[in-house]
Parts: sequence; structure tokens; C-alpha cells
Amino acid sequence: MRYRKAGLIAVLAAIIVMTTSSLGVAQMKMPLDPTTIPKYADPLIIPPAMPRAGKIKVKGEKNIDYYEIEVVQFDQQILPAGFPLTTVWSYGALGQPWTRNYPAFTIEAKYNRPLRVKWINNLVDPGGNYLPHLLPVDQTLHWANPPKDCIDGNPRTDCRGSSQDFYTGPVPIITHVHGAHVGPESDGYPEAWYLPNANNIPPDYATRGTLFDQYDRTNTEPGTAVFQYPNDQRATTLWYHDHSLGITRLNVYAGPAGFYLLRGGDADLKEGVLPGPAPALGDQPGMKYYEIPIVVQDRSFYTDGSLFYPDNRAFFEGVTPDQLLIDFIPDSDVSPIWNPEAFFNTMVVNGRTWPYLNVEPRKYRLRLLNGCNSRFLILKLNQMGLPFQVIGTEGGFLAAPVTLDQLLIGPAERMDVVVDFSGFSPGQQIIMENIGPDEPFGGGIPGTDFPVADPATTGQVMAFNVVPLTAPDISVVPATLSTIMPLVATNTRQVSLNEEESLVVCVYADADGEPTVPITQIPGVLPPDCGGQGVPFGPTAALLGTLDASGSPVPQLWASDVTENPALNSTEVWEIYNFTEDAHPIHLHLVQFQVVDRQPMGGLPYPREVWETGFKDTVIAYPGEITRVKAQFDIAGLYVWHCHILEHEDNEMMRPYCVGGQDTCPVPIAMP
Repeated sequence: MRYRKAGLIAVLAAIIVMTTSSLGVAQMKMPLDPTTIPKYADPLIIPPAMPRAGKIKVKGEKNIDYYEIEVVQFDQQILPAGFPLTTVWSYGALGQPWTRNYPAFTIEAKYNRPLRVKWINNLVDPGGNYLPHLLPVDQTLHWANPPKDCIDGNPRTDCRGSSQDFYTGPVPIITHVHGAHVGPESDGYPEAWYLPNANNIPPDYATRGTLFDQYDRTNTEPGTAVFQYPNDQRATTLWYHDHSLGITRLNVYAGPAGFYLLRGGDADLKEGVLPGPAPALGDQPGMKYYEIPIVVQDRSFYTDGSLFYPDNRAFFEGVTPDQLLIDFIPDSDVSPIWNPEAFFNTMVVNGRTWPYLNVEPRKYRLRLLNGCNSRFLILKLNQMGLPFQVIGTEGGFLAAPVTLDQLLIGPAERMDVVVDFSGFSPGQQIIMENIGPDEPFGGGIPGTDFPVADPATTGQVMAFNVVPLTAPDISVVPATLSTIMPLVATNTRQVSLNEEESLVVCVYADADGEPTVPITQIPGVLPPDCGGQGVPFGPTAALLGTLDASGSPVPQLWASDVTENPALNSTEVWEIYNFTEDAHPIHLHLVQFQVVDRQPMGGLPYPREVWETGFKDTVIAYPGEITRVKAQFDIAGLYVWHCHILEHEDNEMMRPYCVGGQDTCPVPIAMP
């Protein structure tokens, strides 16, 4: 039984009045009513380029751009002026506090010019002691687990714990450049995390994950890892964010993410053709930008300005904690804090709530990223006849522009679009709206198959205010953008998307199979039939897996043997069978793939979407359908594939995969 909880953000005010701080101290906090937040009061922040620490000269190679980037905690004005500051985390250039911003400054990279980063976990206070997490960490998930407090009694890292208490120790991080074609040692593997170099790390804590690795293995500085990115792929919009096992949803929600823009090469257009410029190193104050990266996220706040994230499973169920009367781990298989999805009531764009951007009556290039944890966005402009010209997605330019009146963007997907404001006069305002749902997305037509987002809050994203033109617009959108050569696959692999419900907890249900409130465990009764009185409680996890010979799903855990092991330099079609009731944005590390088609189970294939004709690294897999993608696997080593609904990723909907033979990956492999 799958419980699709609608309108979770509506219950926020009712259920969140008492929270527990990261230090375990109970304190009263009141939720901030999003309708009291003024809209379009503050300008959009356009992230500048991240400054380099220098260059590295390597004999026989090109110069390498070198960065030293730290993750730090600071306060930022996310809500409009007059509201309190919000404590967040983000990336910044080491020793340059002016670069601390949420979202992080943009890394500007050049084709075939390697880039090296020393990533620094600097989540420490001024005295050098570690900072605890801003948000509630569920220790009963399979997570990084620095205390090595494993539920099976075997002390190690990267395991499931048993404690229902919030974790208050030092925070692991590991940075992943999403979409990067990169060696496994620099990919940001979830078990390659590391703690800050803090004074007070408990002596029995592990300071690194099970599979910590780095490009520069001579680097021994605690709290750091050195990665290198070859930038040998098509020019495109990438982004970087934390990827720590079991806490990605929390780390990313706290702030650490930024754009990574790769330019140049045969797959790029000459400078000056499309709208520009974009922010670059050395820019002077007052520069006008016509290429702008935009990340859209949903967040909720308390009245003191702090971030809200649910600290109990009752949030997802739409009840108060005292109305969820069931056993949790270790007395059952239900995690007490983890929520299967989480939807929030305020739209934040480039680190500000409902901002505005002054635009001239000319063309603008917008690099759009859905940075939400769970929310699918369907973006549209509220002026009739003002479309988006889609010129690219995650893997760079399409072959030709595609004109759309709305954009469906799943979590982690990107859309590179041009919007032409030349038909508008100074003083006019255009609103970017969101007509996606305030609940799990399963496909379909907004307003018909699902209710659209709340028009007063999450249904609005940002405003474009038209101002006078300052210079002629000489930019063009070429009819031909790039050449897309089809990949030729030599192998087909079948994988599955699955949901798990409790194996030990039944709850009373009504005639429609919905749990009755209060949600109460049936004593002495076990799933699956629940004695005819109720249903198994769920979902308890989302899982990836394989298929057996009959076509039935075989769910696998994160810790199960590797079952996806493409041969080095092979090209494969992956058939993704979705046995759940929701759509999932599926992301494969290392590769940029081509979408082949989709097919209802038991039906006929239908073509990919018109904006999916280029290369991508994340694809929406719809419920009850088979989604096919094909990719070339050309670097040996251990990578992951996962759902990019971060709450799913953190609770088993992520699997390792190995390119090459068993000797290339430090984990067991189930060979076919």
C-alpha cells in the first residue's frame, strides 16, 4: 500500500511548535507563515565566479586551475530585509569570507583544461570545535555513521544505527560535481566522506569513510580531499553539492551547492552569439549580465529565520507526533525521523525568497536548475505568448532549439533556455509560476491529474521587472546548435525502482485502505495481510534493484553486491522499470546518456520528449513504465546510480555500480 500524502506543507503550522536543537535541548519554535513574506521585494542574487587559489604547472600537461574551497557556516539574509537572518552552510574560497554565499559562487571551467580543487570541511566554530548539524540526523538509516554505532553490533563506518536520538557529532561531507566525466577517486563517492579537522573529535570516531580516496594521494591534511576534473566533455551546465551517505538530503538542504559551468570545445557556440555575458573573474561593479544561472529550491522557515526540516515521521503522515502510535527502530523496521518525501512552503531562488530580476526588453539566457529535495517543478511565464526556447539540458546543447510554453524539471535536472522580453515595455512585470504539485509527482496534466502548487506561495517563483534597454541586443539563437551523434549499444540491462513497506508494523485502516487517525499499530499482527484489520505501514524505504527471469523486481540494498558492472568502453541500454506509484529522477554518475524512449508495462513504446534529444545525466522515470537510456562507460572504477529525490537517495534508493572487472572496484560484485 502506497500512501500519497497531499498538501504536507499545509500541516506545518499545526504540527511544528516544539523542536529539538542540534544540541538536544528542547525549545519552542514557531513556523513562519509564508503568506506573511513579501514577494518580489529583493533583487535576485547572481552568483559571481569562484576565485582561484592559483595555477599548477604540471610537466608535459596544460596548466591546471587550482581552487581551495571550504564548506563553512554563516548567516545570510534569505528572507526579505526586516526578517531575521538564516544560518546556512555553503562553499566559499578558503580565507575569503566575501565569497561565502548560498548558493555558492560559480566554478567557471574550460574544455580540456583540468581543474583541481582542495575541498575543505571547515564546519568548525571560531575556537576550532566542530559544529553540529543544523538539521535532525536520523541515525537509524544506513548512513556515514562516524561513531561506528552499528545496529548489528559490529563497529564500523557506513552502517545503519539503532539510536533514535538526533546525531550531535561532527558532520561528514564529500563533494560531487553532478554530471562530471571524472575518475572514481574524484567523483565524490558517498562512502568517501571526511570530518572537519576539529579540536574535539571524540577519539573513538572515524574521521573518514570506508572508501575515502582522492586524486592527490600525497595530501595528508586532515579534513580535506583533493579532486581533479579533466573537463573533457561537452560544454554544459553542471553543479556541485554534498553527497555524504545517508545525510545528503540534510547537507544539501542546509545550503552547500553551486553551479559548475563548462565552456568551450566543438560542442559550444562562439562567444557573443547567445545572450551574454555571464559573471566572470575580474568583473567590475555594475556589470550587466544577460546569461544568468538560476537555482530554484523550496524551503520552510521558523519565525527566528532558521531553516525548518521535519524532525519526525509524523510530518509525512500529516499528523502530529502524538498521533503516530507505532514502534520505531530498533523495535521495528520504521525509522523515526526520516520522511519519504518533504515539501516546503516557500520558494527560494538563488538564495532569496521570491526575488525579482530587472530585465531589459531583449533576450536573456537562463540556466535553470531544480535544486529541490523532492519537488518536481513545472515552470511557466504568466504572459501569454512568452515561451521558453530550450537550447540545452544536462549534457549541453540540443541539436536545435525547442520552443515550450512550460518546463517540466525534475530534481537535479537542468534546462538551458532563452527568454525574449523584447515585446514588453518598461514597467511591465512577468511572473515565473510553478504549476507542479505540492506532493509526489506521478506525471500527467497540471490541474487535471493533480492539483497545482498553492498559487499564493509555491505556485509563484520569481518576477521579471522590465526596465529600459541600455544597448542593442545583437544576440541570436541559431537554428542549429550542435551535432548529436547517436550512441550504438551492444548490451541491454534491466533495473528496477521499488518501494518497501514494513515487514513488522501493521496499522489500522479504513475501508479505502488509508490509515485511520491516530495512526495506531495493531498489536500482535504482522504484515502482509494484517489480520484483515489494516495495512502494512509504509513506505519504509525506496530501493533500486534488478529483475528476475519472470520480469518481477528484485530489490537490492545499498550494501548488496554490485549487480551493474558494465565492461570498460561498452555502450549499454538501461531499461528502468518503475514499480512504484511516483515518478523518480534517476541519475547515473560518470556518464551523459541519451534517452531512447518510454514504454508502459504491457504497452507500446512512445518517443522521448522533444527536449530530451540531446545528452542528459538525469531522467524522469514514470510510474508503471519502462524508461530506456543508453550510455558509454569509458572510465573504470566504482560509481553510483540513484534517485535524485534526496529523501529516497538517503534511504536505500542508491546503488553502487562498477565499470570494468572486479579488480577495478573495492567491493564485492555479483557477476552475471
